[in-house]
Amino acid sequence: MALVPPQPQPKEVTEISDSCTAEHCYYAFDALYCSLTKAKPIPPPFPDEKYPLFVTWNIKNGSEWHLRGCIGNFQAMALHEGLAEYALISAFRDSRFRKIDKSELERLECGVSLLTDFEYGESYLDWTIGVHGISIRFPHPSLTQNQSSSETPSPYSSSRNLPKVTSKQSFSATYLPQVIPEQGWDKIEAVDSAIHKAGWRGRITEDLRRSIKLERYQSSLCSVTWDEYFQWRKQNEQ
Repeated sequence: MALVPPQPQPKEVTEISDSCTAEHCYYAFDALYCSLTKAKPIPPPFPDEKYPLFVTWNIKNGSEWHLRGCIGNFQAMALHEGLAEYALISAFRDSRFRKIDKSELERLECGVSLLTDFEYGESYLDWTIGVHGISIRFPHPSLTQNQSSSETPSPYSSSRNLPKVTSKQSFSATYLPQVIPEQGWDKIEAVDSAIHKAGWRGRITEDLRRSIKLERYQSSLCSVTWDEYFQWRKQNEQ
């Protein structure tokens, strides 16, 4: 038996939805702007549909854009409340960054991802780069060490070599569809990065990868810069 699962045969890919529009991004940007300036919010100009969603903030340093915050929810949320809520959560509560402040507004870009087409993969390789985002979940390896599916023994098969199980007995992480091609990763590199992102600090073995339950999904993505947002606000202020 091969150490790495064979690449699944290509499947027909559902056309990516164009559900996300600039109006969603303007509204999310407006939530942050009004929170920082106490301005009056502009009512949402789009239907209050339900989607799982992520809001991403990028900031321009020189000629390059850098991530400034990204948080979302895999549970479908009404867009009017969900976009406003996660615009602020991703701006103020992403633990990787300090809170966004007013002085940064003019260098920001706001991206909104509306997630669609969730499916469980047959293996950790059953997804397509550039089409799918991935959400992985896996148990602490010490909980599955006696259920190894690989013929080659893991160098960490001895329990005394495994990190002790603490209160964290399962791990999870996700990457949105655009992240993986932006980073130039292949599938195994992306999965291994997600394993680290989930909080696992031990050695990554093939048995660990095989223990992953992977869910793939697609997204409709749109983004706007501060200049685009501020022009929209001036046109829609009453």
